[in-house]
Amino acid sequence: MPGAIDFYFDFSSPYAYLGSHLIDDVAAKHRRGVHWHPFMLGVAMKGEKTFPLTEYPMKGDYSRMDFDRTARYHGIPFNMPADFPKTTLAASRGFLWISKSNPDLAVAFAKAVYAAYFVEGLDISDPDIVADLAEAEGVDGKAFLAAVQDPAIKEEFKNSVEDIVFNRKVFGAPFFIVDGVSFWGADRVVQLDEWLTRGGW
Repeated sequence: MPGAIDFYFDFSSPYAYLGSHLIDDVAAKHRRGVHWHPFMLGVAMKGEKTFPLTEYPMKGDYSRMDFDRTARYHGIPFNMPADFPKTTLAASRGFLWISKSNPDLAVAFAKAVYAAYFVEGLDISDPDIVADLAEAEGVDGKAFLAAVQDPAIKEEFKNSVEDIVFNRKVFGAPFFIVDGVSFWGADRVVQLDEWLTRGGW
């Protein structure tokens, strides 16, 4: 079976949320798996000396419009959260912890977190809310809360983020790497699909 597509995401990224809805069909079409990797965009932005799109006056207005337009184009449910962006350490650490024993369950959890934020507008920075989402997917909520405060999990996630940003050169979300080739942005999923169809160009 061909190598998997690596999908790098931040739970607070609207475009990564949209990308999470698009990549599975492309992967299935090309008989590829998808490996999900949470990271913190803030670390990449600090390294690049940039800010969230919505903090730039003109880019902010455009991006808010484009989040919604892109979601409508793909038929993806989307409601821009009133409180944006959010720090998502609990969700990200929780994903890492769940993925150790059950990667498929971790993906189901990630999709639930995305829907909670970008459809329902829930506060996904709140560990208790995120634990409830995990519990709804069949995860032990108390164990989840303990895990996201576990120093070993904290250190592992920190090291993972640094590796993703500084070694794998992931600077935005969503970010995809397949067969050593990088694609940045939800709008690049179409190009990624064509790249795999043609075998590159």
